[in-house]
Amino acid sequence: MPPRPVLGSLCRLAALALALLGACSISQPTTPNFIPIDRHHPAPLERHVVTVDGHPITVWAKLPLTPVGAIVLAHGRTWSALPDFDLRVPGQGSERPRSLMDAFVAEELAVYAIDQRGYGSTPRDDTGFLTPDRAAVDLAAVLAWVAERHPTSPPPAVLGWSLGSLTSQLVAQRHPELLSALVLYGYPRRPGQQHPPDLDPFAAPARLPTTPEGAAEDFITPGSISPAAIDAFVRAALAADPVKMDWRSADQWNALDPAAIRTPTLVIHGERDPYAPVVVQAELFSLIGHPDRAWVILPWSDHAAHLEDAGPQFVHAVVEFLRRPGTSGGP
Repeated sequence: MPPRPVLGSLCRLAALALALLGACSISQPTTPNFIPIDRHHPAPLERHVVTVDGHPITVWAKLPLTPVGAIVLAHGRTWSALPDFDLRVPGQGSERPRSLMDAFVAEELAVYAIDQRGYGSTPRDDTGFLTPDRAAVDLAAVLAWVAERHPTSPPPAVLGWSLGSLTSQLVAQRHPELLSALVLYGYPRRPGQQHPPDLDPFAAPARLPTTPEGAAEDFITPGSISPAAIDAFVRAALAADPVKMDWRSADQWNALDPAAIRTPTLVIHGERDPYAPVVVQAELFSLIGHPDRAWVILPWSDHAAHLEDAGPQFVHAVVEFLRRPGTSGGP
């Protein structure tokens, strides 16, 4: 497809650079750290570091030879980027691939996945906590960095899963110039829900250990994913995130307002997702402020639909939304 016009993109990027000046410095290692993967996968996994307010944020990347667009993936509350988005199932054989990053690379998208503060390969900062506003600032900086890497393409699309969808929405509301399309996946909040201020703003982070039971709890639909894939996810999740990240200032989510979204938006979720019930997704969809929007329900799947057998349908829905006429995101 021909590239879509992005009016004033250079001006918007210049404005963003001025807005973020002093708030973050962005850096990329001159030689990315390539993580070995097996020979059947076409794109190597790269590790980059984006420095925001002096703190290193890990960004994982997989790139096709000739990318026609870019997408940034934002993980959820408990697990980091690689278990969620680049799952490896040892001895796959007839087991279908479960890596969302590989699936998007096959569609000629440059794929980036952020490890938020305290997740995966990104350390906690001195506070020991993550807040909605802090997460949004970090994701915005990563989007600006990705745009710099692909100066001839439209701004990247953003796919936020679970709590990551809330962070992605905050960025879309505050920096619409940074993204060309927004994918809200497994959206776990009723629009208008209000959170009170922290009862004890001086409490120490709990740093609770993660558990195998917690890693497997999203796979609730019988037959939607193989036991081997569940076992692989549990192992990868516990290895990447042995300790739960602590959040505070949930009242900052009160700034979320679907009517303030000014970006083409896809709402997508599994039919049996307990965190994203149909009635809540319907309300979310009806309130989105941009007229270019779509809503997809994936049957026989739940909160982790992209890891389940619905994965190809999930990828198809996202890619088709990015490619639809009039949508400025993706190829």
